[in-house]
Amino acid sequence: MAAAQDVHVRICNQEIVKFDLEVKALIQDIRDCSGPLSALTELNTKVKEKFQQLRHRIQELEQLAKEQDRESEKQALLQEVESHKKQMLSNQTSWRKANLTCKMAIDNVEKAELLQGGDRLRQRKTAKESLAQTSSTITESLMGISRMMSQQVQQSEEAVQSLATSSRTILDANEEFKSMSGTIQLGRKLITKYNRRELTDKLLIFLALALFLATVLYIIKKRLFPFL
Repeated sequence: MAAAQDVHVRICNQEIVKFDLEVKALIQDIRDCSGPLSALTELNTKVKEKFQQLRHRIQELEQLAKEQDRESEKQALLQEVESHKKQMLSNQTSWRKANLTCKMAIDNVEKAELLQGGDRLRQRKTAKESLAQTSSTITESLMGISRMMSQQVQQSEEAVQSLATSSRTILDANEEFKSMSGTIQLGRKLITKYNRRELTDKLLIFLALALFLATVLYIIKKRLFPFL
C-alpha cells in the first residue's frame, strides 16, 4: 500500500506541474493580448479554471502528506506543498499585473486608432496576427508537454492498478495460508490426543497383566502351601 501511495503522490505532483505550466502560458497570452476585451475575458475565464484545478491538486497533495507514516516523508511533502502554494500566489500576482498591462495596451491601441485612423488599424491587425502566431506556437509547445505528462499520468495509474491486483492476490494467499494453518493445528491436536490415548491403553494392559499374574501366584500359593 505504501508503494501505491507513492504513485499517487507522484501523479499529484505531475499534475500540479502541468497545471502550473498551463497557467503560466495563459498569463503570457494575456500579456500578449491586444484586445478586444472579450478575448481578455475569455483568457481570464480559462485562468480561473486552471487555478481551481491547481488549488484542488495542492490540497490533495497536502492531504497525502498528512497521511504519511514517516515523519520525515510527511515534512518533506508539506514543504513541497508550501512551495506549490507560494508558486501559485506568485502566479496570481503575475496574472493581476498581466491584466493591468493588457488593459493599458488595449486602451492605448484604441486611442491610437482614433488618432491615426485606418493605417494604424492595419498595423494593429498585423501585430495582432504576429502575436497570435507566437502565442499559438507557445501554446502548441505547452500542449505537447501536457500530452506527454498525461501519458505519464496514465502509466502511473496503470501501475497503481497493477499494485492493487498484486495486493489482492497476496491477501487471498494469506487467507489460504491461515486456513491451512488451522487445519495443521487441528491435526496436531488429534495426533497428540491419540498418543495420549495409546499411552493410557498400554498402562491399563500392563495393570491388567500384573493383576492376572498376581492372581495366578496367589492361587498357586494356596494350593502348594496351604499352611502359609
